[in-house]
Amino acid sequence: MPDIHHFALFLLSGLLLNMTPGADMLFIMSRSAGQGVRAGAMAALGVGAGCLVHVTAAAVGLSALIAASDLAFSVVKWLGAAYLVWLGMGLLRSKPQTQGLQGAVTAPVAAPLRAVFWQGVLTNVLNPKIVLFFLAFLPQFVGPSAHGQGWAFLLLGVVFTVNGTLFNLGVAWVAARARGRMADVGRMRRLAWWVRRLTGVMFIGLGLRLALASRA
Repeated sequence: MPDIHHFALFLLSGLLLNMTPGADMLFIMSRSAGQGVRAGAMAALGVGAGCLVHVTAAAVGLSALIAASDLAFSVVKWLGAAYLVWLGMGLLRSKPQTQGLQGAVTAPVAAPLRAVFWQGVLTNVLNPKIVLFFLAFLPQFVGPSAHGQGWAFLLLGVVFTVNGTLFNLGVAWVAARARGRMADVGRMRRLAWWVRRLTGVMFIGLGLRLALASRA
């Protein structure tokens, strides 16, 4: 059986991360604003498919690492704690965006829906920060037992991906509705800044909790 701990905290952390603007969200917004909600939805599904590639790689790699050495896994968890604190500090230091979200409503070159899907896949798969995040994030919510580790990582990753895809589908719908309405974009930009700060606090807390936690 998968040994999963603090599942509610995992869901909250994942939600905040999904709400934090990044390359994936801006790509989805640009496609939805430029080509309509169907293109935005295909972009969101492509990003989700790409995320599953990272999830599978992380699950296989981390489970193999646990089987090889408990010490090596402990090192990964400590490095993960440091990475999450660093990531949180970066989010707290970020300034309100003056371009990013506004630029997302600029219509990109129209593309077939199939091409939009694969663009979404590549946008996610080719981002090395995502696999680093999963390597740092997932071990915090999996127990020390060596049994079922791979399934636990995979299950958490799939839950994260499904929730993120649902959120991104909502982003696609909102972006299509807000097309050409700059006041809406301004409100989205201000909300995004506050979400980044809240997410930064959450990541710092997760990193510190991991650093102070006992292996018992």
